[in-house]
Amino acid sequence: MKKLGLLPKIVMAIALGIGAGLIFPENVIRIFATFNGLFGNFLGFAIPFIIIGFIAPGIASLGKGAGKLLGITTTIAYISTIVAGLLAFVTATFLYPIILQKQGLQKFKNPEEALLKPFFQVEMPPVMGIMSALLLAFILGLGLASIKGTTLQTAMVDFKEIVELVIEKVIIPLLPFHIFGIFANMTQGGQVSAIMSVFIKVFAMIIILHLLYLLIQYTVAGTAAKRNPLKMLKEMAPAYMTALGTQSSASTIPVTLKHARRIGAREKVADFSVPLLATIHLSGSTITLVSCGMAVMLLQGQEATFAEMMPFILMLGVTMIAAPGVPGGAVMAALGLLESMLGFSDTMLSLMIALYLAQDSFGTATNVTGDGALTVLADKLSGRSERKKERVTA
Repeated sequence: MKKLGLLPKIVMAIALGIGAGLIFPENVIRIFATFNGLFGNFLGFAIPFIIIGFIAPGIASLGKGAGKLLGITTTIAYISTIVAGLLAFVTATFLYPIILQKQGLQKFKNPEEALLKPFFQVEMPPVMGIMSALLLAFILGLGLASIKGTTLQTAMVDFKEIVELVIEKVIIPLLPFHIFGIFANMTQGGQVSAIMSVFIKVFAMIIILHLLYLLIQYTVAGTAAKRNPLKMLKEMAPAYMTALGTQSSASTIPVTLKHARRIGAREKVADFSVPLLATIHLSGSTITLVSCGMAVMLLQGQEATFAEMMPFILMLGVTMIAAPGVPGGAVMAALGLLESMLGFSDTMLSLMIALYLAQDSFGTATNVTGDGALTVLADKLSGRSERKKERVTA
């Protein structure tokens, strides 16, 4: 089991959970429900620390760098992430009523009532609310980017590493058991067939959106660089395939860097932009989070409106900055927003995690491949700025 990747474990957990829900008696299912309750409470306790550990050091690191190129690259990455989220929102708004029409809202009005309750619960109240954690993270991050001191900066980096260890060594290894329990419980409650039907359709839509958005990114970059977008995209294919295997943007940096140079980015620009984009550009993950979030809301009988989703998308572009190089880092960073801005319950968060992790490698591959297009764009924009400055000086 240790040699299996996270995706096979998640798939096995879903399949075994469905099987267990069909054959196990209620008292056995309640054992898994008890574990889920404990794990869910721990996850709720950890969310404020995850938010602070990711966002504060991430914003602080953006305050130092190569000046104008930093600003250009960061702006392009944020715009790309927001456009990806809007693309997912518009597509889901139009397609979900068609592809998910059999999953009517009446069917899922009170899904919590169908789940078995745990034998006991242990309260694990978080040390602060989600919004308090977000505000504290922004204050610390912006403050660290402004001051000259390094003591707190070093402490925040150490804190981030502790949070990453908790995710990598505790949360991620236990997630398959949590998802197993969730699907076992939903199966005995008679919900799983409709939910799996949603999973398959949403998964297919997300993959198509990933490929479409890559085509859009490279069309824009190819136009700016006067290169063939399809040839550029083909050149970046090794980075896509590497990310599928590693499920980590950070681990794929050497491959992304090599091929970003080959599609026209200057070496000095690529050397700076690619590592930066690996931590701040998450267009593929944003498409997945928005699409999955809207699907889970549909399952719970909630309507995803533009007024709700737009602020969520805008915050995603910031919240996922410097999400760790471990699988599932983006969804872990987004849990606080899902809870505070979209009103997700523990069950909804669990469904969200399962949906997201089932295609995490494809989202990461889209992030990484898109980094090549954005690096070329940053190169062209910074080059124009330099040439304009030279003309003014002359």
